[in-house]
Amino acid sequence: MAGRESIAHEHPRVFSARVKQIELRTRGLVESLFSGEYRSVFKGRGLEFSEVREYQPGDDIRSIDWNVTARRGRLFIKQHEEERELTAMLMVDLSGSQDFGTGIASNARIASEIACILALSAARNNDHVGLLVVTDRTELFIPPDTGRRHALRLIFELLSLRPAGRRTNLSPGLEFLARVLRRRAAVFLISDFLVDFEADPRLPRIAGRFSFQHDLVPIRLNDPRQMGLPDVGLVRVVDPESGERRIVDTGREGTRAAYARQTGEARERLTGVFRELGLEVVEVGSEDDYVPVLAEFFRARGRTPGRRRGRAPMAGGRRAVRAPG
Repeated sequence: MAGRESIAHEHPRVFSARVKQIELRTRGLVESLFSGEYRSVFKGRGLEFSEVREYQPGDDIRSIDWNVTARRGRLFIKQHEEERELTAMLMVDLSGSQDFGTGIASNARIASEIACILALSAARNNDHVGLLVVTDRTELFIPPDTGRRHALRLIFELLSLRPAGRRTNLSPGLEFLARVLRRRAAVFLISDFLVDFEADPRLPRIAGRFSFQHDLVPIRLNDPRQMGLPDVGLVRVVDPESGERRIVDTGREGTRAAYARQTGEARERLTGVFRELGLEVVEVGSEDDYVPVLAEFFRARGRTPGRRRGRAPMAGGRRAVRAPG
């Protein structure tokens, strides 16, 4: 299947200027809004073993090292230090529905720019950042690494990618990350989440299992025109993911009501899944500036105590992988 047009289809000079513009905007954003707040997004940052010491009244009994206690004949507890290196993983959905957009830009462009901001924020804080682009398949994977050069390479690869797939299927992407991430990460899943649960019935279960291992942050892109049909009479519509074409009479109130009901129910079902999993969803409107939305999310997380803590070995590998197609 031929790949779709990339977001970076412009003349190379125009593309380079756009990347530079994103970098400059991000630098100001990080310094003015995210400074001191970026790391608060990592609710489940890991704990690294430090040493054991003798138990003292008031210590958490869950920290008792029973092996050392058995050998010494006295109670000893494990001490841990918070890991200084953090990992951010950007999972970006570039399926066909992301090409839609009636606001300041298409959902695909907004998703890519948000990913760029998060990548450069991680680089500024000397944290690991990686990228996974998905449709109904893995389009591109760049393992987590540190440094500004790595972040800029990630941005270039994202903006120049020509996705081969059109449909949305998020479960395989989450399963892929669960296999390759060897340390706990904050995973930003950026999508419009126009999910067909019949096509991806495992999503609630896979997302639940994944969010137990990692800190999953859904960033949902909302375009109000996707939630309802305008009254413009007979129109030819094309499903951006399946390619199916049909004539729809938007002048019929029943047609508009049925479409609004179906899209509303699908949205509420997914919202319910997020709520059951205890996930904090970042809602980004296509007609709004996403910068204040992201900034407020970071601030809110900084005011909320962490949920879970865990540790896993460090992720390895630095080679970008493109899916064939």
